Amino acid sequence: MQQEYDRYTAADQEVWRQLFSRQEPNIQDKAGEVYLRCLREMKPVLHADAIPRFPELNRVLTDQNGWSIEVVKGLVEVSEFFNLLRQRRFPSSTWLRKPTQLDYLEEPDMFHDIFGHVPQLMDEQYAAFMQRFGEFGYRNRHDPEVVTQLQRLYWFTIEFGVLREQERFRIYGAGILSSFAETNHVMDHSELAVPFDIQRIIQTDYDLSRIQEIYFQIESFDDLYQAIRDYEGIARRQTMA
Repeated sequence: MQQEYDRYTAADQEVWRQLFSRQEPNIQDKAGEVYLRCLREMKPVLHADAIPRFPELNRVLTDQNGWSIEVVKGLVEVSEFFNLLRQRRFPSSTWLRKPTQLDYLEEPDMFHDIFGHVPQLMDEQYAAFMQRFGEFGYRNRHDPEVVTQLQRLYWFTIEFGVLREQERFRIYGAGILSSFAETNHVMDHSELAVPFDIQRIIQTDYDLSRIQEIYFQIESFDDLYQAIRDYEGIARRQTMA
């Protein structure tokens, strides 16, 4: 599949402009430094002026860390998701929400995928974590318990992760960064953040339809890489039990 850029309407372009123009300034004092740095690095191809062209994004991503965007219709089956990540291919839809959906959307659209997820793939450490997550997930794709636990780990890190950075509470999760309401909610309720605990994370369910009631806080991206290493050990012990 490919991005059919000529099919975007003037209304689509306006939705993108409104989403980007509202959220970019909103996160300047809320997002982690890695995300903000990566967003600045992508500025020539990722900005408010127009819906981004995926071939241009891919040139930047591939040159930096070997990643690219894989166009998908919507949510992909979990084993295919793992397979794409292990190949350094990030799945993204190309459709954009309607003007009436600026503040809430249950299924992720292109703004969530591109604005929320893609910039941090420019960071080597984050990119390596994502690939290792995909590799481990793909090897264990036929184990329902592992798959469920990995989905929880992904949710509470890549989607809704927060961190403590130079004594400041900051955001790195794409589900927060791409949502104006969620960004402001978490910054107003930092007391909902608890210390990162891999055992607790893999046992905690989440609700896609509601604003989060708990966030797990890392100290740096070193914690992400350590989390997947720790979970690999947990999964081995579960298999042997």
